[in-house]
Amino acid sequence: QVQLVESGGRLAQAGGSLRLSCAASGGTFGNYVMGWFRQAPGMERQFVAGIRWSDGRTYYAASVEGRFTISRDNAKKTVYLQMNSLKPDDTAVYYCALDDSLVIRTASSSYDYWGQGTQVTVSS
Repeated sequence: QVQLVESGGRLAQAGGSLRLSCAASGGTFGNYVMGWFRQAPGMERQFVAGIRWSDGRTYYAASVEGRFTISRDNAKKTVYLQMNSLKPDDTAVYYCALDDSLVIRTASSSYDYWGQGTQVTVSS
């Protein structure tokens, strides 16, 4: 059984930085994609960034491109989300997810496994 555990969410000030981590364990997969999503109160869960594990290819939502960076550590089976130049609109619960796919997909329904989420709050 695959388990994903996020960490790193906290209160931050606008313009500041945070780094989220997501450690994966259990299961065996071939090619897969790790993604970060976020969900603000009353809003749908939205794609933030994704990384293809095999070659490190990345893809970002337009709202975060240039500010956020997704990366991975193969040995630790951990994916990171470095968030810079934070804005109050970045406030949300952030989730990591795994898609047993070669393609970085942005629909949450495509992802097979999810973490429990970590709260990020950005104050103005």
